[in-house]
Amino acid sequence: DFTGQRLSPLTQITPANASQLAPQWTFQTAVLANQFEATPVVLDGVLYYTGPSNNAWAIDARTGKQIWKYTRSLPAGLKVCCGPVNRGFAVYGDRDAHLVAFEMKTGKVIWDVELADFKLGYASTPAPLVVKGKLIVGIAGGEYANRGFLDAIDPADGHRIWRFWTVPA
Repeated sequence: DFTGQRLSPLTQITPANASQLAPQWTFQTAVLANQFEATPVVLDGVLYYTGPSNNAWAIDARTGKQIWKYTRSLPAGLKVCCGPVNRGFAVYGDRDAHLVAFEMKTGKVIWDVELADFKLGYASTPAPLVVKGKLIVGIAGGEYANRGFLDAIDPADGHRIWRFWTVPA
């Protein structure tokens, strides 16, 4: 929800029955030596998950089998203060979007946009948020003396609707 707590309102798991939980499957990402900082989005029995170094997966939540995988190569010389993390998807209609929009069933790329030039020290790692039909994404990079901003992106085609600078010029 808009509070960013990523807490499910489901009530099937309680303190009284939590001890009865047992693993049903595991999923091996084959991504080595990086931190995973995302919370998966589950929709219609499919778990959508992002990982470090621009990796993303759609996984059957019942079986743990991979439906699709996407990897976008990171550019050489990328400077990020805390590693190449990615903190999750946002869902809009039948698309997941975070700079890159995918068809949810196939993982086919619909559009791919650049928010800012990484050579200037910008990085964007938070999970996006859909608000009133706009995909809101943030940018960081204060460690490299640049300005932060929030963008509103049109989920249909990836064009920027507006930009709000969070740090004055």
